[in-house]
Amino acid sequence: MWPGDRIYPPKGWVIPTNGKKLRIGIPVKLGFSEFMHIIWNSDDSTKVEGYSKDVFDMVIEALPYGVQYEYVPFGTSDQNMTSNYAELVNAVHQGEFDAAVGDVTIIASRSQYVDFTLPYTESGVSMVVPIKNDKSKKAWVFLKPLTWKLWLTSFCSFIFMGFLIWILEHRINEEFRGPLWHQVGTIFWFAFSTMVFANRERVISHLSRFLLIIWFLVVLILTQSYTASLTTVQELKPTITDVNELIRNKENVGYQNGSFVFYLLKGLNFDKSRLFAYNSPKEMHELFRKGRENGGISAAFDEIPYVKLILATYCSKYIMVGPTYKTDGFGFVQITSPCLLRYIHILQMLIFVNVIRVQAFPIGSPLVPDISRAILNVTEGRKMMEIEKKWFENDTKCADSSDFSSSNSLGIESFWGLFMIVGIAGVIALIIYVTSFLCKNWHVVRRGSGSETTLKSKSLELLQRFNSKDLTCHTFKKYERKVMVANVVVREQ
Repeated sequence: MWPGDRIYPPKGWVIPTNGKKLRIGIPVKLGFSEFMHIIWNSDDSTKVEGYSKDVFDMVIEALPYGVQYEYVPFGTSDQNMTSNYAELVNAVHQGEFDAAVGDVTIIASRSQYVDFTLPYTESGVSMVVPIKNDKSKKAWVFLKPLTWKLWLTSFCSFIFMGFLIWILEHRINEEFRGPLWHQVGTIFWFAFSTMVFANRERVISHLSRFLLIIWFLVVLILTQSYTASLTTVQELKPTITDVNELIRNKENVGYQNGSFVFYLLKGLNFDKSRLFAYNSPKEMHELFRKGRENGGISAAFDEIPYVKLILATYCSKYIMVGPTYKTDGFGFVQITSPCLLRYIHILQMLIFVNVIRVQAFPIGSPLVPDISRAILNVTEGRKMMEIEKKWFENDTKCADSSDFSSSNSLGIESFWGLFMIVGIAGVIALIIYVTSFLCKNWHVVRRGSGSETTLKSKSLELLQRFNSKDLTCHTFKKYERKVMVANVVVREQ
């Protein structure tokens, strides 16, 4: 029994209702409202909404402790102002806020003044550039679906199959006989006519029919895959792929206003006069539309969560390229100053826990499993997916930027199993045919060696027999009967 005659364990410590609420600082943003958005009412009250806010609320609910808090905007209702994240972090350090919630990026310099939570978004900074339509290569777009290795392998396979069918058929099938160049032409014609299943030559050998059944299946799969890949090929490529190219050509570059990306670009030796700030995806799009000559930009740098939102907003217009400059993602901020020691036990539960703070816990502290369970409940639960779908549902409506890469071409690794089956079947059929041919002509092989019987003469005789008709075949017997009947009819007339 728990105190108060309860049969269930209590949830944990709860701040009294008349106690001081935790002041949670939130950034004021003009754009990217999906992450954090403040609605200013006429009576100066505010309503906070956004992805970061919903995640924070869900974490608080998952904790086994009751926490009272209130969101306090860091900034004013001026529609032309955007909070500076460095100043927001400093405000937490100075004690103006007990914590900060929002799309605050974890970087080394900020961690000297505040403790960060574990990140709840993908980390890194990447480059966004417009996509251009490469019309110069449009005439050769039909080659794009397959890699050159697959084209070469397919060509060799067609020739191999045509030659194999000729070997199996030319002794018993009149359609595969004739002068040398006629037979060579028949090999190529029969091989490539199977591509569209338009071969007119009738095959007689059972081995040939067995091979063609397998080969037609391979050709069907190959042509269907080619057709499907051709319909998705897009001649879209990024205008710029190298950061050094931007620096070398002194191109204008964009960054999100108030972001630490400004200092990152300066560290990459970009000229300050070439850096242009934007507050929303729409402003970034307008800067791209202007172009360099009219005071626009050639590329933009932003954090990956923002980049994905930009790509979802403007489908097929921009692409993420270049290297990813790693950061630790978005996290919640906790003050490290001792001025709020009386709330420190609550704040330890409030945050997701920084790696340094975890190491400071004593062995066996009950806080560690509680916070760990809260992290698992948030990151692995279904509610997290619901929040992401709520704020970023447009992400699923746009094609992924990787669709425009040349890696979409089908390679030999996708069909090596089919070609292996054809090769094995062809070798088996060839072994069976050669064995049968040698058995029928074994008397030539066993012929005793003499002055006029040499290995060369035996080989030449076998080649002559191989190139001659197999008169024992039923096809030529039928032909002879038809000729005999025709001669009898002529004589009677």
